[in-house]
Amino acid sequence: MIVKQIIRDELLTLPEVKEVLTGIRKERENEGKELGYELRKAIAHAEMFSRLPPEKSRELVNELMKLEKMKPEIAIRIADILPLSNDEIRSIYAKERYTLTENELKQILDLVLRFI
Repeated sequence: MIVKQIIRDELLTLPEVKEVLTGIRKERENEGKELGYELRKAIAHAEMFSRLPPEKSRELVNELMKLEKMKPEIAIRIADILPLSNDEIRSIYAKERYTLTENELKQILDLVLRFI
């Protein structure tokens, strides 16, 4: 795939990506254009693994960003995966140079459970 131009660079949750790709699909259908292989696969992936509405996923990311040891990339990953246990949250933080306390794990888990 050849990238012509990068319009903007921003982190999106999977539900937000699904919304963008659905808009592109409708646009292409209205123009009578065929969807490419990569686009079809991306849409299928987004539809299969997207579990929250885009608004709720962004709200979850915003709430997660209020926590102390939270980076935007990790908040997006948590909103996409929606971990349901401390072990799943620890695996998301596995590459980080710090570990989370039980209280921090509980805060993250409580936020995720509130949005499910």
